[in-house]
Amino acid sequence: MAAKIKRNDQVQVMAGKDRGRRGQVRQVLPSDGRALVTGINMVKKHKRSTGPQQPGGIIEMEAPISLANLAVICASCGAAARLGFRMLEDGRKVRFCKKCNEAID
Repeated sequence: MAAKIKRNDQVQVMAGKDRGRRGQVRQVLPSDGRALVTGINMVKKHKRSTGPQQPGGIIEMEAPISLANLAVICASCGAAARLGFRMLEDGRKVRFCKKCNEAID
């Protein structure tokens, strides 16, 4: 199945503790159906010291968030929109915004 959300897309969180916040996709994990989004779904992780150069402590990091809770932000209309796929006359398959009918890719 083709990926509707790709790396470097601007997305908006539609559900959960970060609902309404926007960020950029850093990594997509298709096997898990999740994505890492910059500044979204921050969790605290307890790290053990691994030597004199790496101190231990509590660090904040991004946890993967479900792709079902993300919507791509269309560059032309500026809103979170659903995406569809269409074939161009030159044979390329591109994503398009279902609100304004503009190509995303």
